[in-house]
Amino acid sequence: MNKNKLLQNLLHANRGNLFSIEIPKATEIDEKMIKEWIIELEREGKIKLRELVQQESSIYLHGILKYASD
Repeated sequence: MNKNKLLQNLLHANRGNLFSIEIPKATEIDEKMIKEWIIELEREGKIKLRELVQQESSIYLHGILKYASD
C-alpha cells in the first residue's frame, strides 16, 4: 500500500464526506507508514482525521474528506 492507495481506500469507505475504515497491518513498519501517510494527507488538506485507534491487528481511521479527486 502507498499514500495514493490509502486515499483511494478512504474515498471508497466514505459516506458523504465522512470516512470510517479499518486497515489491517502486518508489522509495526506498516503502522508507522500508515501514520506518516495520514499526516501527509492532512498536511495536503485532503482529509481531517478525527480518530485513529491502534488495535492488535489493524488500525481504525475515522475522519472527514476535505478535498480529493479521483
